[in-house]
Amino acid sequence: MAENKKRNTNERDIMDFTRLGTSGLKVSRLTLGCMSFGTPNPFQNWTLEEADAAPIFKQAVELGINFWDTANVYGGGSSEEMVGRAMREYSTREAIVLATKIFWPMSQNPGGGGLSRKAILEQVDGSLSRLGTDYIDLMQIHRFDPEVPVEETMEALHDVIKAGKVRYIGASSMWAWQFAKMQSAAEKYGFTKFVSMQDQYNLVQREEEREMQGLLADQGVGNIIWSPLAGGLVTRPWGDTSTTRAASAPPTDQFGRPLVQESDKSIVDAVERIAADRGVPMATVGLAWALKNPVVDTAIVGATKPKHLTDAAAALELTLTQEEIAELETPYTPRMHTYF
Repeated sequence: MAENKKRNTNERDIMDFTRLGTSGLKVSRLTLGCMSFGTPNPFQNWTLEEADAAPIFKQAVELGINFWDTANVYGGGSSEEMVGRAMREYSTREAIVLATKIFWPMSQNPGGGGLSRKAILEQVDGSLSRLGTDYIDLMQIHRFDPEVPVEETMEALHDVIKAGKVRYIGASSMWAWQFAKMQSAAEKYGFTKFVSMQDQYNLVQREEEREMQGLLADQGVGNIIWSPLAGGLVTRPWGDTSTTRAASAPPTDQFGRPLVQESDKSIVDAVERIAADRGVPMATVGLAWALKNPVVDTAIVGATKPKHLTDAAAALELTLTQEEIAELETPYTPRMHTYF
């Protein structure tokens, strides 16, 4: 995968592009994370409504960020609606690689959530309607569903591809053995296999290095990382709660547990020192570290301010020294890891 990450001089000057693993799907190395857009709610009071999100969408297009990632549950469906309108307003359907996700419940109906055949067929149609498009480039399962046979899930995903509603499929945040089980079922029965895995990876959450990343590299599966800046934890000095999101709740890992370990402070302090020495924002250092990993194809940036995308784009031009990498990585300590 590492050999794919070369600048294509025929593309916009500011953006690098790659392919998801060994698939033919070409995406920008930065992904516009659209959980930041939608109707605010008590759990996400930092999300942007349409008027405030418009400049971010326009900036993404100007920077050449062609990969946009959302999910049916973001904003109760309002994120998908907003993404669809922004895509038509500021770009074209053909220019954007559109990704969304299904699994978490959209209703209490039998097909309202999960990965049964009924749920997949209904939720794909729901996403298509909200996005206002005839097809989804990358449909991802948000989690593994232990209540449904993997053969049923993989066949249903294969069928929505054959129906022309989805171009590629991907998975998100599960144990490596679960992902391998689903891929094996697809291969055994001749169903479409996943081309990507979207999981959490950042300086204070590196547990995916143990098994998942090795599996992805071996199988040629693309890696899309979410929360590459640990919910903003590595973008500001330790203890700084000046942002709306930081003030509303302490940074958490993907399972809602506070990201507060003794080693985390040492890592954040190292990011701050290196950023000061380099004369760049802390976010740029954090993203440069994540993107240096040869398994990582693209990093999701959940921007709520124009500077977030500007700082992220600068990471594509920052090469960390081996000494800086060691300073960032040495303090890390293992942590609890589960997916439900």
